[in-house]
Amino acid sequence: MSDELRENYAGAFDGHLAFGRKPALVVIDMVKAYFEPDSPLYAGVEDTRASCLRVLAAARAAGIPIVHTNVSYQPGGFNAGVFYRKVPALRCFEAGNPLASFATGFDPGDGELVITKQYASAFFGTSLSSTLTANRIDTLLIGGVSTSGCVRATATDAMQHGFIPIVVREAVGDRHARVHEANLFDIQAKCGEVKSEAEVLHFLETWKGNH
Repeated sequence: MSDELRENYAGAFDGHLAFGRKPALVVIDMVKAYFEPDSPLYAGVEDTRASCLRVLAAARAAGIPIVHTNVSYQPGGFNAGVFYRKVPALRCFEAGNPLASFATGFDPGDGELVITKQYASAFFGTSLSSTLTANRIDTLLIGGVSTSGCVRATATDAMQHGFIPIVVREAVGDRHARVHEANLFDIQAKCGEVKSEAEVLHFLETWKGNH
């Protein structure tokens, strides 16, 4: 982002949120559709995949709750609504399509929650908020795809439901770098924190040592 843009936002959108006391990791839509070159949703974000795997491993080592999201539609898209009509590529998430399955390394582990959604936010039309509240979670570490879509929507809804959204910069990705960076800038400005992978790994290691 340019210095001019940063100056324009300064004084209005430069607040910060600290990590809370009880975190969970949300891994958003790390499914084959975004990593198979012949998929209409292929994003070319292998570096994101590697970072997200490292964050997932650290979260498991720290023993924090882990949530995975995916998308599933009935054949024909009856439960997909306007979103499905607007984005025809979402047909790859119809039940039975192999592109909808988790990418290698991202299969949920024992005791890890899977939230199946039909829209961008992991909160919309799901039980995620009540589950997190019941378990006294106050902070969401967020990785996955895509930055401009499901990551941003989830971060915004996390804030609106009273959770601190921490988006892991290297562990989220989009199909174009400028779109990715613009959305990270706006997330940081308006609804959450964008932290580096190194900062988040340090937080997890420290959290593990204190619990």
